[in-house]
Amino acid sequence: MRALGILFISVILFSCDGPEPRKPVQRKSGSYFKASIERSRKLLEVEEKKIQEIITNDSLKHYTHSASGSWYHYLRVNDSSDYTPKTDDLVTFNYNVLTLDNDTLYSESEIGTVTYKVDKQELFLGLRAAIKLLKENEKATFLFPSSIAFGYHGDNNKVGTNVPLKSTISILNIEKQESNLEE
Repeated sequence: MRALGILFISVILFSCDGPEPRKPVQRKSGSYFKASIERSRKLLEVEEKKIQEIITNDSLKHYTHSASGSWYHYLRVNDSSDYTPKTDDLVTFNYNVLTLDNDTLYSESEIGTVTYKVDKQELFLGLRAAIKLLKENEKATFLFPSSIAFGYHGDNNKVGTNVPLKSTISILNIEKQESNLEE
């Protein structure tokens, strides 16, 4: 009986190998992501071509390409200041949102005057970057590809999927924060 008990315990102890991992049913190749990247690249190419056509047809204005990917031209320049908004500054501004075909999505009066704490509140990516380019009392028109506007999602209201935008922004006031006064 004792030998049977030892045999039973040794069978239990030595027969358990532990869990064997299951092999994946499918292997992911990353092709979905590659296709998505290719679609985004082609979309950006088409949007940039349209923006370049607008710039070419608007030859009276000098457009500048920003590091964030937008194009802009000044309507009003402030040569008496060289301070542009920094993180935590309070910026008061007006803007509108149009399609590249000049169809108004949101008018300046519909949006109203906005007070924005730089880099601390939600605005679409292109608008956040544009505000940092302008000085107090300056006004400029920006052309944003959809990737830095509302992207593939839109704004769930008037801006649809992958819509490049045009916006005229006027900086009314910049309230510098203590940490930015030292610079």
